[in-house]
Amino acid sequence: MDNDVSAGSGNTTVVGRLALGITLLAFGLGTTGVIHGVAASDAVSVAHYVGGAALFLVGLLAFRDRDSASGTGFVALGALWFTWAVGGHSSAHAAGLFLLLFALVALTLTLAGGDSLGQVMHGLLFLAMLVLAVAAFADSSSLTKVGGWVAAVAGAVAWYAATAAVAHWPTALPRRAAGRGVTAAG
Repeated sequence: MDNDVSAGSGNTTVVGRLALGITLLAFGLGTTGVIHGVAASDAVSVAHYVGGAALFLVGLLAFRDRDSASGTGFVALGALWFTWAVGGHSSAHAAGLFLLLFALVALTLTLAGGDSLGQVMHGLLFLAMLVLAVAAFADSSSLTKVGGWVAAVAGAVAWYAATAAVAHWPTALPRRAAGRGVTAAG
């Protein structure tokens, strides 16, 4: 692992990843029910203001800085978090459909590339929203908890990616050698 900071283009990426990380941690841990008396609905304020409004604003600032990848991601995710926070879904299937659409946006962000931590973060977000969508369609509390844990892990990765950029921690994932008996020089 090297110490090169490759977390995007500066402060907007750091702030955006912090906002996404905090929102995912609050939402994910609330969804798991691991903390007594805390549910996903308790994350609504965080999702509304931090994951929604702040993330959307950070996306606009990224566009201003000519970072279209971060701008697109943060604006889209901010709009989705804001919608989740203010929208009351009339049925479990409506919630499942919303989560499935959320998952598709996360899949697009994963496939768009970028640094490895960003791809892991978006990939875990995709997996969390997909599992939560299936849980909503199947009315499965077990799958809901699994999706909550995956969302919490995605939040931890987002937090690490942001913190690593400012603390100069390693951000590159280790690569495996090409074949047996191959050693890397260095």
